[in-house]
Amino acid sequence: MKKAYLISLLLLFLGQTLIYSQLPPVFNAEDEASANHSEMVRTYLIPKRIVWKSDETGSYIKNEETLLQKGNGQVAVNDQNLFRLISSKEHKPGILLDFGKELNGGVKISMGIRPSKTPLKLRVRFGESVSEAMSDIGGKSNATNEHSLRDFIVEVPWLGSIEIGETGFRFLRIDVVEANENAPIKSVEAAFVYRDLDYLGSFESNNKRLNDIWMTGAYTVHLNMQNYLWDGIKRDRLVWVGDMHPEVMTINTVFGKNSIVSKSLDLARDQHPLPQWMNTISSYSMWWLIIHKNWFDYHGDLDYLKEQETYMIALLDQLSTFIDKDNKEILNGGRFLDWPTSTDPKAVHAGLQAMMIMTFEAGSEMMETLGRNDLKKKYQKISKRLKKHIPEGNTSKQAASLMVLADLVKAKKINTEILKKNGVENMSTFYGYYILEAMAKAGDYQGAIDVISEYWGGMLDLGATTFWEDFNIAEGKISGRIDELSETDKSDIHSDFGDFCYVGLRHSLAHGWASGPTAWLTQYVLGVNVENGGNTITVKPHLGDLEFVKGTFPTKFGILKVSHTRQPNGKIVTKIDAPEGLKVKQ
Repeated sequence: MKKAYLISLLLLFLGQTLIYSQLPPVFNAEDEASANHSEMVRTYLIPKRIVWKSDETGSYIKNEETLLQKGNGQVAVNDQNLFRLISSKEHKPGILLDFGKELNGGVKISMGIRPSKTPLKLRVRFGESVSEAMSDIGGKSNATNEHSLRDFIVEVPWLGSIEIGETGFRFLRIDVVEANENAPIKSVEAAFVYRDLDYLGSFESNNKRLNDIWMTGAYTVHLNMQNYLWDGIKRDRLVWVGDMHPEVMTINTVFGKNSIVSKSLDLARDQHPLPQWMNTISSYSMWWLIIHKNWFDYHGDLDYLKEQETYMIALLDQLSTFIDKDNKEILNGGRFLDWPTSTDPKAVHAGLQAMMIMTFEAGSEMMETLGRNDLKKKYQKISKRLKKHIPEGNTSKQAASLMVLADLVKAKKINTEILKKNGVENMSTFYGYYILEAMAKAGDYQGAIDVISEYWGGMLDLGATTFWEDFNIAEGKISGRIDELSETDKSDIHSDFGDFCYVGLRHSLAHGWASGPTAWLTQYVLGVNVENGGNTITVKPHLGDLEFVKGTFPTKFGILKVSHTRQPNGKIVTKIDAPEGLKVKQ
């Protein structure tokens, strides 16, 4: 009834009388209950800088510096010295703007008064990189309009505004489409759409690079917390359950318990009734189970876990039918870990075998929590059976890491022989998280910190403000930055490389599965580990060569504050400020 009430107030204010009950049912109580209320916030941001313009003479582009000044957002008939785009048959001007940081949303363009009252046709190109915003659809660079439109023509009204676009971007290029135009542009603002959340978790050390990496991972996931938890804000904008696991661990670390996780997990469950695999990929159904185990560990929501019981048991039982007489997994459907391993059957089998063990161990623990001791023992037995088969011939870092986490192989041996081989080459932004986990299990905390600094820091060195779907360190070393125009003597990290589904500019530069260092740094360097449904925290730091680290962590009881400082004699002094009700162990 909100809208009808507002109408009645407005009419009374205008001196008119109207009986409230006579108002038409514009928005009744049933509508109120069924409305899909958005949990998102929209705000408007001005560009930070002008990267490029087609004209340096001042003949076709004038007053462009006004785009970098915060205005009132309201067009007027007497606006002076507006940004102008002036076209001729020979020159149709264009300009490239940088909003300073990857954003989700679109753009609002406002035009002032001019003699012609006709709409102005502009070509709008969004880009996660400069090269993407400067590209044409297709060709060798493989720029696309898939999942979200990022290259199209729009009409801007005379003395009015238009808001268009729904994608992930940092850069925006606009070009006049038709000749003989003289367009006074009041403003070009990014319409930034995001979930209004407090960063409850934090991480700060004497190493600024690590601090920036932690925050970049947190921000990457934050951007992908839209109506559901997506993998990317440009592409794919979908709920991919495997991708969710690093994202959920980051959410646990930064934002605490958030309904977007359960909402997305439930969507995946309901969209894929058994015997379907989630997203058609068997490992993603296993990730769904593992996420639920982690979610309960952190938050202890028994009622929510009980809601999953029937589906969980059926899924675990279905998985148990994909084990042969030699205790090997024989999963069907999409056999997938991550893209770099997808052409290596030995790696895929090794990873899936390890995941089956991890899944049945998680299932056994959840059944114990649910009071199903019969199923606890059943799934424990299946896990032990799977451990009798140890895959051979795998040399991939991704699968080897899972084998370490499943206790199929010795952590220190694998760390030395596979994980540390060739430094950060053959890494993956998705499974990089599990590589770090395996290195921690081997006790190589400094080695993992170095990997984070070199690999994820390598993206920051190229201008990243969010972490990417994929990153090859060798390609990064010969490439220019994503926030600069392409240089003739350097490769373009965005348009020149890529494989599988992320060839060229189709490559997503804001992918939540790449956020692993955020969760890892809090868990292993700050040393915060959660037990007992979120009731107990164990603090065990591993500073490596850091002088100090401090941070906060969201718990079900409130915010935990932790700091560790290395003394001149090498001793670490720890201070803990815990909320009431939280049990802390050291």
